[in-house]
Amino acid sequence: MTVTVVGAGLAGCEAAYQLARRGIDVRLVEMKPRKKTQAHVSDDFAELVCSNSFRGDELTNAVGLLKEEMRRLDSLILSCAEEERLPAGGALAVDREGFAALVTKRICETPGIEVISGEVAEIPDGQVIFATGPLTSDALAARFQELFPDRKFLSFFDAAAPIVTRESIDFDSAFFASRYDKGTADYINCPLDREKYLAFWTELKSAEEAAVHGFDDGGVFEGCMPIEVIARRGEDAMRFGPLKPVGLIDPRSGREHYAVVQLRRDNAEGTLYNLVGFQTHLKFGEQKRVFSLIPALRRAEFVRFGVMHRNTYLDSPKLLDRYYRLKSDARIAFAGQLTGVEGYVESAASGLLAGIEKARELRGMAHIDFPAETAIGALARYISGGAAGAFQPMNVNFGIIPPLSERIRGKRERYTKISGRALGIIDELREGGI
Repeated sequence: MTVTVVGAGLAGCEAAYQLARRGIDVRLVEMKPRKKTQAHVSDDFAELVCSNSFRGDELTNAVGLLKEEMRRLDSLILSCAEEERLPAGGALAVDREGFAALVTKRICETPGIEVISGEVAEIPDGQVIFATGPLTSDALAARFQELFPDRKFLSFFDAAAPIVTRESIDFDSAFFASRYDKGTADYINCPLDREKYLAFWTELKSAEEAAVHGFDDGGVFEGCMPIEVIARRGEDAMRFGPLKPVGLIDPRSGREHYAVVQLRRDNAEGTLYNLVGFQTHLKFGEQKRVFSLIPALRRAEFVRFGVMHRNTYLDSPKLLDRYYRLKSDARIAFAGQLTGVEGYVESAASGLLAGIEKARELRGMAHIDFPAETAIGALARYISGGAAGAFQPMNVNFGIIPPLSERIRGKRERYTKISGRALGIIDELREGGI
């Protein structure tokens, strides 16, 4: 029994690993290094092209629950992320190069996985999982369209934030802190008073954008909204978004500032930091000019400017079942952002579920059917039919998980109990042998 997994991103690597550890031979096909998309730089698998953060790690948020479920299910991606973890307060951030290199090493060392370099332009015979990501090649996208000619791909645009060197940051105008003092003080915070904020906002909202074919502000996923698009929504929009000062106390003065830009470590050495929430598609020269108006970044050295790229995803509720299989042809499954899950963790989780369920199917075993009370199950059920109205990409959230039977007023306590219920289910499934 062999499954072809197309694409060695987060979802593809996770699916391949879950299949192989269950005795299913895997043919993992990745077009890098022979061919790269406009968003890729490295030859390694599981390249993180946007942020280096896997987001919050507490069980009082849904992505924290999803990560803990995945840890208990022996997730390759979470294991590698923990090994390459960087200080980031209450979030799980990683050294992006070290993380990709480690995932690549683990995949190549896993028995039963054959890695093949090359582009796939046709639908392979036999069992297959497509995890080709938001930048699926035009040739393969055309083959997908032939599978469901009455349904269209849906597209939106994603953006990556700039990265600066630590030594170029002006620490006379910056301070270390984590919001609400959670964890250690791992973020560099760059404050702005009202006058400097308004000057920055004025220049940002009118800065010149790079040409992006087909770009439309209305087609941008909210969680990756370019900073200049947020700025155009109003004077205070950034102060209620990525420049929110709440919970960030300047240890030098003991007070909050009018607005704060946060920088998060991007590599293990701590020499590079990315601008949190500053995804952008401004021209490179404009990024340098406008972002240098932030006092702490007045002499910043940009080692990477923000870039904009296309994301493509399926109308999954019409096409996929809760195992991420094509409803019209169960031998074909999909995983990752192509399915409409949004985020690194969610992409890996879809690969984990698709790999586990495909392996059980091929071994003649009953499907696990992860229930909606788990984050993994809730996400799969949303993708396969839980969306109301026009389908849009979705991060995991407690809103797609069934509520508790008892009413609990406190949000933290309620979410903690929902997480406890989910992890209890996961532990029972593990005891039954997943």
